[in-house]
Amino acid sequence: MDAPVGWAVSPGLVAYEAAVAAMEARAAAIASGEAGELVWLLEHPSLYTAGVSAKADDLLAPDRFPVFRTGRGGQFTYHGPGQRVAYVMLDLRSRGRDVSKFVLNLERWIIGALDRFNVKGEVREGRVGVWVERKGPGWAREDKIAAIGIRLRKWVSFHGIAFNVEPNLEHFSGITPCGISAPQFGVTSLVDLGLPVTMSDADAALRASFHQVFGPTEVAPPPA
Repeated sequence: MDAPVGWAVSPGLVAYEAAVAAMEARAAAIASGEAGELVWLLEHPSLYTAGVSAKADDLLAPDRFPVFRTGRGGQFTYHGPGQRVAYVMLDLRSRGRDVSKFVLNLERWIIGALDRFNVKGEVREGRVGVWVERKGPGWAREDKIAAIGIRLRKWVSFHGIAFNVEPNLEHFSGITPCGISAPQFGVTSLVDLGLPVTMSDADAALRASFHQVFGPTEVAPPPA
């Protein structure tokens, strides 16, 4: 039986550059057989990151928060307090070496976590991430509740997902999130949907759903 995936949670805010360095070192150790798989949950201070497909025009407020260029897939996104970032360091050599299936499973993981709050998360062709339909008298829109951006090196994944629990949604206005600017598409969070969800509640839902999609976990320390 494969070993459980390590499940680490960092308290407080973790600086982005330090987190990326620790994550990349852990991914390298997994690839060389010196460490086990790990999911690392944390929060960052407010910042913007630019993926490999980011377009300069999508950074609308370049002086608002620090901006970091990153090697993950995708375009611009926001990280900040109230958003659960999960860095996913899994060894795809033992999980089928199928990138498309891996991304599909990340989506299933998020959707399963949302289902525990009776929120219907959905995916859309051509729009990466997980979305929620919202309707009212005479209006309808779709809001993104979780972003996905990954990278693989030697078939080990790193970077991961950003799950909106209770971030300041106005902070997304400094970018065109994931390059999507149409007015019928926005950003939401669990609390914005009217759910009194804490970060601990969200973590419990993420862990339960992860178990169903990827397998069992065990508590582990964050990477140094």
